[in-house]
Amino acid sequence: MPRLRASCLAPRRKKGPPLPRLPPGARARAKLTYERLKEAYPAVTELAHKDPFQLLIATIMSAQTTDRAVNLVTPELFRRYPTAADLAAADPAVVETLIKPTGFFRAKTRSIIAASRKLVELFDGTVPNNIDDLVKLPGIGRKTANVILGVGFEVPGFAVDTHVKRLTNLLRLTSSKDPVKIERQVCSIVPEEEWTGLSLRLILHGRRICIARRPKCEECILNEFCPSSRTRPKPTRRRI
Repeated sequence: MPRLRASCLAPRRKKGPPLPRLPPGARARAKLTYERLKEAYPAVTELAHKDPFQLLIATIMSAQTTDRAVNLVTPELFRRYPTAADLAAADPAVVETLIKPTGFFRAKTRSIIAASRKLVELFDGTVPNNIDDLVKLPGIGRKTANVILGVGFEVPGFAVDTHVKRLTNLLRLTSSKDPVKIERQVCSIVPEEEWTGLSLRLILHGRRICIARRPKCEECILNEFCPSSRTRPKPTRRRI
């Protein structure tokens, strides 16, 4: 079976403007970051799922809510609608009632039903394993597509959510605020086999330690080289 192509290496459309210059020391900090995080966190998503279809639907529903909230509603949702064809034919009112605890339930209901219908229409109900096809589905952008590819198909990809955007800037691994440029810059300085794991671990680290409003710098395993750390590094080591 041919090896699935990594999402950052997918054929590009028209060549865009060159990326901004990387911050000084970004490559060395990136290496330290993925090595340290690998020791502390598993490369997993906290969204419960059994297959790529469940992961796709759960990821769409995770917008503006917690994974825990999604995990509370998906068992019953997937019990009633186990396939894309089932969900595509669902009564929106019933789905809205099932997923209401996740918030924005009307918009999410429209998105997951529309995505299921497009899956049936374009791919015979099977989740595609490449980014170009995934982003054709309603509610699926590059971030969601990279999560599905990395977790569901083990295709290397670097998903940039709000945590990843924030932490890559705090660590100065990127010089951009744009998710696509962040993805390209980080993928250029991190080995392909580390893309998925680094993204998933940055998300976990952002939720547990590097919290936006109250970062626990004193507990952070990256504080000695993080340019944004509020904790003075040990005198025997210096920041990069």
